[in-house]
Parts: sequence; structure tokens; C-alpha cells
Amino acid sequence: MNFKKVVALSICAAMVAGMSASTVMAADLPDQFKDLKANEAYEFPMMVKSFQSTYWDAAQEGMKKAAEELGVTYTAQGPNSESDIADQVNMVNTAIASNPAGLGLAACDTSSVLDALKDCADKGIPVVTFDTGIADAPEGSIACEVCTDNAQAGSVAAENMYNAIKDVVANADGQVVIGEVNQDATAQNIQQRGGGFIDKMIELLQADGKTVAVAGNEFYVNAAKGADATEADADVVIQVAVPAQTTVELCSNEAQAILSKENCIAIFGSNQTAAEGVLAANANLNVLGSDAANGDVIGVGFDAGSIIKAAVQDGTFLGAVTQSPLMMGYYAIYALTAAANGQELEDVPTDGYWYDSTNMDDETIAPNLYD
Repeated sequence: MNFKKVVALSICAAMVAGMSASTVMAADLPDQFKDLKANEAYEFPMMVKSFQSTYWDAAQEGMKKAAEELGVTYTAQGPNSESDIADQVNMVNTAIASNPAGLGLAACDTSSVLDALKDCADKGIPVVTFDTGIADAPEGSIACEVCTDNAQAGSVAAENMYNAIKDVVANADGQVVIGEVNQDATAQNIQQRGGGFIDKMIELLQADGKTVAVAGNEFYVNAAKGADATEADADVVIQVAVPAQTTVELCSNEAQAILSKENCIAIFGSNQTAAEGVLAANANLNVLGSDAANGDVIGVGFDAGSIIKAAVQDGTFLGAVTQSPLMMGYYAIYALTAAANGQELEDVPTDGYWYDSTNMDDETIAPNLYD
């Protein structure tokens, strides 16, 4: 399937305006990748987190486009589920044993790959992490990080949600609950995104004179910055849930428990799996909507995909924050090629973008709304 066919639906409005995905890529190419040419016909193993989400399909389309431009090749590999950490580690170790020119890595669990990264450093195999960084990586093992600024992206979700619920919070007679469903507490990108949402929400609530507690999953409770009340006494409780495994069904169960609370006024699903879980829970409860003043629970998602986009379009979700997996895959191949050439690199951060029913066709948003 060619690149243009894959993205045609999501960028139709941009193409009408005279843009294409290739134009967007060319315009956004960082200076360190300008005029880049591969010294050899490199082959790169690209370790994705799974093939269960269309997010990774979009990332592979970006890889394909970059590989065609540079004259290199890649092989995308990944476990069946993002919970299959051991399977991914085995794939990484097998790839390292073949001494590739470089390795692309989106780690399911950042702590699980530290030994593998040390092996890469010892063997001189450059590693480019994409989608999620690895904060504790052995020195010199990561050539470049191509990741969304996840704390920023989480804060964008909080800011837009708060604009919709602040009057409800201000006028509440008692305690209210804001939910957050994270698919895990192990991947750095999910940790940062969930934490970015929580910390920004605490900041916004306290600026309006409200006390806040964070409850639920221990990692997110301990990582939260600035919570100033106990769960029993807080004006607002941010209730954080993490399922035992990364599935839509289990995320749905966690979301249903939060949405069933009479004082729940909003909920955030922090990636495609979690957001789809929130929507699955709502299929039973029918409480989500975009009118907080009329009693709707305000739902905000993350990532794109047809299910989330449809929920944004029909008002079930207020909106969502999207990354650009296509661009991350694209930049990752460029970074690996440059690293294999021996070039020293700077990290390539990418933003999270808010979208709702009013801007989904905008030329700066549409290319990021993958299916």
C-alpha cells in the first residue's frame, strides 16, 4: 500500500489546500537532517510497541517514506500486545546479535531494555528511541530521541478540559472527581503524559482556589506535584486508574468504575487504548458529552484512530490530543541514517496538538489524524 493512499483520508482537506504529507514532511525536516544521504544501503530493525494500534501503522508509513527518500531499508518488529514486555526484549536482543547499522526502539517498558542498550553501546550500535524516551539509559547508548513532549501533551489535554469544566468546579456543592485512565505505569511516555495532565490540572484548580488530592494508582499518586489535600477532604479528587494489562477491555473496566461515580465530572484517556476504553465504558453508561453545564461528563482522549475521531466529531468527546506517529517514524529513520553515518545528533521533540470538531480539517492538524 503506498504512502499517499494510507494518509489520503486524514489529509483530504490539506490536500485541497494544496498540501500533501510529503510537503508537510519537507517543511518540517530539522536542519540536522537537511541534505542527508546514506553512506551505505543500511538496514534498520525498528522495534514498535505492538501491532494492536493503528498508531503504529501510521508510524510505519512515516518510516517507509523516509526509507524511500534515503535509499535505506527497515524491518518493523513488535509483540502482539504492549503488555508483552518479555517478547519485545527477546526481539531486541535478537536484533542486536545481528550487529545492525542502527536500531530503532519504542520500548514497552523502559527498565526492561537497559541491559540491551548497554550491549548496543559496547558494540557501537547507535540506538534511536522513538515514541518514548529512556531516562535511565546507559551513558552513550542513545544517539537521538524522537518523541512527543509528553508532559506538554498531557498539559494540553488538561487545559482544554478545564476550560469546559471550570464553572462546574466553581459552583460544585461538594467534592467532584476528575478521572484519568492510563494504560500502564511503566512506559516513560505514558508516565510523562499522565503526569503532565495531573500536574497541570492541579495548577489550574489551585489557581481558582480549590484543594486537590490525587488517588488511585500508586505511581501517579507519588509522582504528582502540588496536591494539597487528602482524598477525604479535597474539593477535587483526580482519580487515576491503570489496568492489570494493556487492553481496551480492561481500560474500559477501569473507566466504568470512575464514570459510575455520581460526582465524576470529567475523564481523560491518555492514549488510544485508554481512550477507546473510556468510550467502551460509556457505551454502557451513556454519560459523556460536551455540555458540562447540562450535566454531561466531559471526556477527553489522546491519539487519533477512527473510534476516537468519530467520538470527537459527534460530541461524545470534547476533543483529544494527537501526536504525529507518522512524523516520529519518519524522523526516526532519518536519525538512524545520520547516526549510522557517524553524525552526532540532537533530540527531535514533537508537540501534542489539540483537536476537536471545529479544527479536524485544518492543514496543521489533519495530517496527524491517522486511522
